[in-house]
Amino acid sequence: MAGSGGPLSRSGLRGREAELEQLQALITSVARTGGGGLALIRGEPGIGKTTLLAEAVSRAGAAGFSVGLGKAEELHHVVPLSSLAASLLHGDRPLLSDGSFVDLARRHDQRIWLVERLAEAVEALAGSGPVLIGLDDVQWADALSRFALRQLPTRLRTSPVLWLLTARQEPAGPAEEVVAAATGNLPTVTVALGPLSGAAIGQLADDALGTAADAWVRDLLDGAGGNPFLAVELLAGLGTADAAEQAVPSGLVVGVRGRLGSLRPDTLRFLRMGAVLGRGFGFQDAAALCGRSAAALVPALEEAVRAGLLDDDGDRLVFRHDLLRQAVYADVPPSARKALHREAARHLVAAGGRPVDAVPHILRGAVPGDEEAVALLRRAAEDVLPVTPGLAADLMTRALELVPSPGPLKFAVGEQAILTLTRAGRNREALSAGDRLLAELPPLATFGRLQAALGGTLWSLDLTEELRRRTEAALTTGGCAPEICARLAALRALALSRGRDLLAAREAGEAALRAATAAGDREAHVLALSGLGEIALNAGETALGLERFVALNAIDSGFLPEEIVAHLHVDDFASAERLLLGPAEKAGATRQAMLLWARGQHDLGLGRLDDAEAGFETMERLEDEVGVPVQQVNGRVIRSRIALLRGDREAAREHLAAARERLAVKPNPGNTAAVRFLEAVHAEADGDLGLAVDRIRLVQQEGPFMRWRLLRDWVDAAVRMSLRGGAPELAEDLAAQAESHAGRNPSVPTATGIAAQARGLVANDPAVLEHAVELLARSPRRLVLAAAYADLGRALLAAGRKDRATAALAQARGAFAESGAHAAVEEVRRVPEGPEAGRRKAAAAPRPVQGWGALTASERKVAHLIARGHTNRSAAETLVVSPHTVNTHLTAVFRKLSISSRVQLANLVASLPDG
Repeated sequence: MAGSGGPLSRSGLRGREAELEQLQALITSVARTGGGGLALIRGEPGIGKTTLLAEAVSRAGAAGFSVGLGKAEELHHVVPLSSLAASLLHGDRPLLSDGSFVDLARRHDQRIWLVERLAEAVEALAGSGPVLIGLDDVQWADALSRFALRQLPTRLRTSPVLWLLTARQEPAGPAEEVVAAATGNLPTVTVALGPLSGAAIGQLADDALGTAADAWVRDLLDGAGGNPFLAVELLAGLGTADAAEQAVPSGLVVGVRGRLGSLRPDTLRFLRMGAVLGRGFGFQDAAALCGRSAAALVPALEEAVRAGLLDDDGDRLVFRHDLLRQAVYADVPPSARKALHREAARHLVAAGGRPVDAVPHILRGAVPGDEEAVALLRRAAEDVLPVTPGLAADLMTRALELVPSPGPLKFAVGEQAILTLTRAGRNREALSAGDRLLAELPPLATFGRLQAALGGTLWSLDLTEELRRRTEAALTTGGCAPEICARLAALRALALSRGRDLLAAREAGEAALRAATAAGDREAHVLALSGLGEIALNAGETALGLERFVALNAIDSGFLPEEIVAHLHVDDFASAERLLLGPAEKAGATRQAMLLWARGQHDLGLGRLDDAEAGFETMERLEDEVGVPVQQVNGRVIRSRIALLRGDREAAREHLAAARERLAVKPNPGNTAAVRFLEAVHAEADGDLGLAVDRIRLVQQEGPFMRWRLLRDWVDAAVRMSLRGGAPELAEDLAAQAESHAGRNPSVPTATGIAAQARGLVANDPAVLEHAVELLARSPRRLVLAAAYADLGRALLAAGRKDRATAALAQARGAFAESGAHAAVEEVRRVPEGPEAGRRKAAAAPRPVQGWGALTASERKVAHLIARGHTNRSAAETLVVSPHTVNTHLTAVFRKLSISSRVQLANLVASLPDG
C-alpha cells in the first residue's frame, strides 16, 4: 500500500487472512509436487492486490523460491515484451540476466521461438528449485507479453513454476485469457478481493495512527467504501491538515492533495511531469519536461521520496501506487496534458527511444490531419510488425483514421494498412479498407499498387476468382510502375493455379517471372516462383514443382517447408530429412507451423504414425496460437485416417467433425476435396458404400482426383470403394488418372507403383498387383507398400494361390503392425477366413487409455529422456524432432500417467522393471 512507511506498508493485509491462506496453499503445493500453478488476484483499484501479491512473494522467497516480480504499466502497454521483462529482469536477484534476455528479444519476430526459449530458460532455473514469476496489473500488459503468458504456464506445467498475477475486474480482459489458457492444464486459483469489513478498516486506522481511532475518524473512513488504499490516503491527508478536527472531503484527489499541499512548487511540478510520463519514468525524462537540469531537480526528487509518493529503484522512479499517479495527473489541466504528452513523445524519440515508446503519448493528443502523429504511428507499426502484427494493425488503422482527406498520404498509409492487416490475419478488415480507398478513385498508378497490396489478402481469403478479376483489371487499366505490373502478373498466375486451365496458368506464370526479372523486383520474383510451383504441383509435374520451390527457397528461406514437401512428392525423403534437420529458428511463427506440417508429412510417409499424429497436433496448436490457420483442414483429415488405421473410431469421428468445422472457415477446393474423401472413408467404415461412392464423385467434381496432392497416395482406397460400391466406371476413371500421373512422374516409385496397383485392382489381375508391389518396394512410403501387399494377397487368395497369398498378407500385416496401424492389421488378418469368420474372430486388444501401456513408442522415449533430466530441447535434439513436438508428447505422457511434474515422472520411471 502507498503511504509514508511504517505500518502503512502492511496495512492492506488486514482482513485478507483467508485469501492469503489460498495463496500459501498454492505455494506449498508447487514446492511439494514439483508441478506448476497459477493464481490471479482480482479486484478494483486500491483494494489491496499489490500488497497481497507482495506478501505472497515474500513468503515464497522465504520458502526457497527464486522470485521475479514486475508490474505492467498503462503507458507501456504497446511496447513489446516490456511487461514480462519487468518480471524477469528487475529486482535484486533477477531471474534472467539482461544479456540473455536481450539475446532472446532480438528474435522477437518469431513469437513461437521466443516463447520456447523463454520456457527453456525458466525450466533450467526451475531445475535447481521452485520459481515464482509475479506480474502486477496484467490488464495493462503488452500484446507480446500476453501472448507469452497464455503459453508459458501450460508449457512449464511440469516444472515447479508458480505464476502470480493481479488484475482489475474485467469480464474478458488479458488476465482472464491467461487463466482460461491454463485452466485444465495446471492448478489455477482466482482470488477475488472485495471491500474490507468495517472491523478491518478500523484495525487499519489503528495501525496508521498508532492509537485507537476515534468515532470521528471512523465516520470519515466510511467514505472509503472498504477500499484500503483510499482509507490510507485519507488518513495520510489528515496527518498534513492544519487542524485535527478540520473536515476533510472524501475522495482520493482530495486525500492526495492533503499530502501535496506541503510540498514545494518545484516538487509539485516535477511530480506532475512524472505523472504525464507514466507510473514509472526516468529522472532525465521528467527533468526534460520540466525544462530544468537533472541536478537542479535533485531536491524535488528527494522531497517526493520522503513524502512517500515515489520509490527510487536506481534505474527509474515509480509512483508508489498508480492511483497516486492518477490523482496527481488529475490536477494537470486537460489542455496542458495533451501538450505535455506530445512534448514527451518528441523527447522520447529525440533521446533515441523507439517510436513505439512514444505512441501512447502521441495518441493522447492526436487529431484528424495530425501528420506528425501519422508519421510516428507508421514508424512504430513498421517496427513492431514482426513482433506483434495485431498491434501493428491497430496502429495503422488509427493512422489511417487520422488522414481524413483523399490524397497521396492517405493512399500511402492505406497501402501500408492493408499489408499490415493482412499480415495480422485480419483479412476482412484489410479488404474493407482497400475497397474504401479504391472507392475514392485514386490515380491509375495508385490503383495498381492498392490492388497489388490486396493480392495477399484475397489469396488468404481463398477468393482466387476475385483475385484474378482484379489483377486483370489493374493490368488492363495500365499506368503501373514496372515492378507493380510484375507483382500483379504474378498474383494473376497464382490465382490461375486454382483454376482448371493449368496450361494457361503456366504460361501466365512464366510471363510473370520474366517481368519480375526485368523489373528487378524481389517481391514479384517470389510471387511468380510461388505461383509456378503451385501450378506444377497441381498439374502433377512434381519434378518441375521441386525445381520451382528449390529456386524459391534460395531467394526466400521462409519457403523451406514448401521445398521439403516438394522433395517428398518425388520420393526424395533423404533430402527432405536433411532439410528438416536444419535450424528451424530462422522461421517465423507461421513458418514454424508449416515446418511441422512438412515434418508430419515426412513421418506419415515413412509410416511413423505416432510421430505424424504428434506433429500435426502441434502444428494446429501453433497455428491457433498465432491465429493463422493454414493446414488445419488437411491436418485433421490425416489425423482422422490415422485414428481409423489404429482402430480408434471415436477419435476418427472427432477429427472428421473438426475438419468440417475448419472447412467452413477455409473452403478452398483442395480442402473441400480432402474432407469429401474423408467422408467417403468413414462411410465405407460404417458399411454405407453408396454414400462412399457419392462422396468420391463429389471429389471428382472439385477437379480430377489426382490433382489433390493429399489424396494421391490414397487413390487405391478410392478405387477399392468404387469397386465395392458397384461403380466400376468410377474405378476405371481413377485408375486412368493414376496412370496419367505416373506418366508425368516416371522416376517416382510411389506414382508408378500406385498406378499399377489401381490398374491391378480394376482388372483384378494378380500379376499387375505383383508388379505394383515390386515398384512400391522402391518407395519409402511403407503404408502404401503394405496396402499393395494386402491387395495382392486378396487377389492371389481369390485365384486359389494360397501359399503366395499367405506370404503377401504376412508382409502387409508386418508393415501395418510396425507403423501401429492395428485396425489395418486386423483387417488383413481376417482375409484368409473371409469376412464372416473375421467378424466372429476376437479383435486384438486395443491399447489401454491410461498407464504406461497407453504410451506410444515415441511417448515412451520422451518419458525416459525427461525422467533422466533432459530438457525439452535436449530431448528434441536426441530424438531429432522439434521441442514443440516433445512438448506434445510430454503432454500426452502426463495425461495418460495422471501425473503433474517431472519429479513424479522420474519416480514412476525409476519404479518400472526396466526403469
